[in-house]
Amino acid sequence: MNYIETEIPGVWIIEPKVFNDARGYFMEAFKQSEFEQHIGKVNFIQDNESCSSKGVLRGLHYQLAPYSQSKLVRVITGRVLDVAVDLRAGSPTFGKYVSVELSAENKRQFFIPQGFAHGFHVLSDEAIFTYKVDNPYMPSHEKGLRFDDPAIGVDWGITDINAVNLSEKDTKAPLFSEAEYNFTFK
Repeated sequence: MNYIETEIPGVWIIEPKVFNDARGYFMEAFKQSEFEQHIGKVNFIQDNESCSSKGVLRGLHYQLAPYSQSKLVRVITGRVLDVAVDLRAGSPTFGKYVSVELSAENKRQFFIPQGFAHGFHVLSDEAIFTYKVDNPYMPSHEKGLRFDDPAIGVDWGITDINAVNLSEKDTKAPLFSEAEYNFTFK
């Protein structure tokens, strides 16, 4: 696998080696020893999967410490624009974001460490999105940010705001300046 650190240290794009032939393809989606060699030890405890239709935007979500989650995400059907926002106080990239297109075709994965908000926007008719996490879902610690907060300025590539499909929770998410978070840069 090819490990590419993004402009925000600790956030990685991972490109698997894909072996194609007349029968189809084979790839290693996760290899713990290789992952730890490049990124470090992360104890993934759960795999999740979602299916969303075109225009769905999920995020920007995070959980407060001690239930903050590192995520290793990928798309197995379709295409999404995936986004991570740095919420670690004291970080030189605090409040900045990084994005990457993930698709069934490019087979890229995106590693987002604890202390980041995460979201994705579905670009294809449908997307099946899977992710590993290192902490359980804890509703009492769940938080979010407005996807369209001008202070963060995520370029979601949205041309028609009326075509964006948000959950009720995401429509009521606070702005970055009003959000609660408890992460520090190490």
